[in-house]
Amino acid sequence: MSRNIQVSRLDRVPVEDQSVEIVERKGVGHPDSICDGIAESVSRALSSLYLDRVGKVLHYNTDETQLVAGRASPAFRSGEVIEPIYLLVVGRATKQYDGHTFPVDATALRAARDYLATEVPELEWGTDVVVETRLGEGSGDLQEVFSEDGATVPMANDTSFGVGHAPLTETERIVKDAESELNTTFAADNPQLGPDVKIMGKREHDRIDITVAAAMIDKYLADFEEYRSSVRAVKQFVTTVARERTDREVNVEVNTADDYDEGSIYLTTTGTSAEQGDDGSVGRGNRANGLITPNRPMSMEATSGKNPVNHIGKIYNILSTEIAESVVSEVSGIRDLQVRVLSQIGRPIDQPHIADIEAVTDENTQMSDVEDEIREIVDRELADVTSVTRKVIEGEIATFWRGGSARPLIQTEKTLILSVKGGK
Repeated sequence: MSRNIQVSRLDRVPVEDQSVEIVERKGVGHPDSICDGIAESVSRALSSLYLDRVGKVLHYNTDETQLVAGRASPAFRSGEVIEPIYLLVVGRATKQYDGHTFPVDATALRAARDYLATEVPELEWGTDVVVETRLGEGSGDLQEVFSEDGATVPMANDTSFGVGHAPLTETERIVKDAESELNTTFAADNPQLGPDVKIMGKREHDRIDITVAAAMIDKYLADFEEYRSSVRAVKQFVTTVARERTDREVNVEVNTADDYDEGSIYLTTTGTSAEQGDDGSVGRGNRANGLITPNRPMSMEATSGKNPVNHIGKIYNILSTEIAESVVSEVSGIRDLQVRVLSQIGRPIDQPHIADIEAVTDENTQMSDVEDEIREIVDRELADVTSVTRKVIEGEIATFWRGGSARPLIQTEKTLILSVKGGK
């Protein structure tokens, strides 16, 4: 059966040339990102559990994780958490199948603990953060999706869509790289920077303004002067990152709400604003490409925590991004490209209801010159859609923090089977 792939000219000014562009990225320690990260970490751990025990991925989803902020009293060298952060991992999981009883809750708690220990290490488990699980029973019915003798493509669990775009604009690249570099390269030599880094980029014509919210950790700072010095260092670092990626005018501001006269600064005990009033939810942060981009089409789906075998809210958002990146890297003359892939519940996921590709080409390229080549790439990527499942489970793809720290949990060639009973 041929796939319904539509390729057409995108009738708009490329985002790079629009007069105003806004781009946001929430770092791994942001409350919303913490929820995304834990939901996805639990998801991958459950996949690993099922594969190890029965050689199949059974039905589950953990994409409803919620965070309730705690209360802290930060102080130079001596702050403390007064009330712990509360995290609730919500979803469904298969707890019994074919004579096996699975330690679902223990697996989820272990995955959450390990994730926080790596990504928000200043949070002390059980005192600074309390995690509970509420995982209802998943369906036990099985539908074969993969086998070693040949893949059987799963059916879509929902009528939904995913979106992607490429190439990134200068502003998108700056925002993405600046946060990533702050939370890796810069933080490695500056432990006072917490992982809760949020960056907002605004380009107005040829001026790019970058606003950074950087949580500083109190125990690594002696006084206001050390804090101010750290803020200046963040500003210089981000300015350097930005100027390496653009010839436009760049202005960087850090922790703009600080009031030194009043002694009001962005000082934390744990490195995240979740310790002091900022709640979080899965799906409210970065999209599947690691950015929040109001100049582009975006999906409302929460990518993190969904089952990676047939949950369209996860698969098609990741796949759309990969399609866009593949097309732009392989086809010359494309300035702006957006991908929308729509599923229909019960339909094979490699046969979307429609894959809609729209592109803006440069002045030397006609759409008719590249249309067939684009369609071939899209068809190829859709035919290989099941590879998204493998990449997600093995940690090759991060669902909200691309370029971040997804780590392999399993290396397996086992048969993957999903329990499916409609819905998510």
